Amino acid sequence: MADTDEAVAQHLRCYVYPAWEKRALGAIKPGDVQSWVTSLTAAHGLAASTSRTVFNTVNAVFRAAVRDRMIPHNPCAEAKLPSVPRKKVVPLAVEQVRSLSEEIPARYKGLVLLGAATGLRPGELFGLQLRHVDLLHATVSVEQQIQQAAKHGVYVGPPKTARSHRTVPLPRMAVDAMKAHLRDFPADGPESWIFTAPQGGPVVYTHFMDGSWRPACAKAGIPKGSGPHALRHHYASLLIKHGESVKTVSERLGHTNAAMTLNIYTHLWPDSEERTRAAVDKAYADQSAHAQPQVDEAA
Repeated sequence: MADTDEAVAQHLRCYVYPAWEKRALGAIKPGDVQSWVTSLTAAHGLAASTSRTVFNTVNAVFRAAVRDRMIPHNPCAEAKLPSVPRKKVVPLAVEQVRSLSEEIPARYKGLVLLGAATGLRPGELFGLQLRHVDLLHATVSVEQQIQQAAKHGVYVGPPKTARSHRTVPLPRMAVDAMKAHLRDFPADGPESWIFTAPQGGPVVYTHFMDGSWRPACAKAGIPKGSGPHALRHHYASLLIKHGESVKTVSERLGHTNAAMTLNIYTHLWPDSEERTRAAVDKAYADQSAHAQPQVDEAA
């Protein structure tokens, strides 16, 4: 939440107050909003996705004003927003993940393999304590995450959404990786961090990226710009490849709903044209076989 609060404050300070602070809410018309939205990309050079985020902040203010009967209508209601080009996720291959796990410092090899085997978000991986990992029953529970914010520093927070609270099954590969990791980097008790920074304490995202992740990716030949979230995409692609349903993939990833999962990964599901044809052909073939004895009896 702290990151979100800071982002909202920055959006208001940089892009909203300069345009609207001297205007009464009721004096702002739809045309004014449309011109302002256009200026976010044209004048301020914001990306389409960032412009939409800033707009959503303003839209929420106007919706609240309408709800409280401060203004009769929301001038943001029919604004046309810049389109955001959809980028197709290109998952890491198994060999890339294996190579990365060998190139990254030993203390984070288990983190890479666990991320690839469970799809946990980076903050969820950093937030794991010994009490969250049940090797006997081969599960890992997501109950918290490590967050980093300029104002609050590094702290333990709740998972991203209510649906992010979940228990994920551990495949044999992950169980073996965790056993090896805990053998080499023992955890003292239930509250001990599974993965720690070199100097102790929880992993800090920025330090991890600069000191471990990016150098390891370079050595493993992984394209620049691939963050730890790539392990999450890799996990999702494996589930999809092996026939898991949208519902299951969504639950494992802790997405808010299945629509979100489809929006990100729909291009990874195999084409269903042949299965569609086969389903219809089978139904009609079954009916023909059932009708044949009746024809013979009539003859």
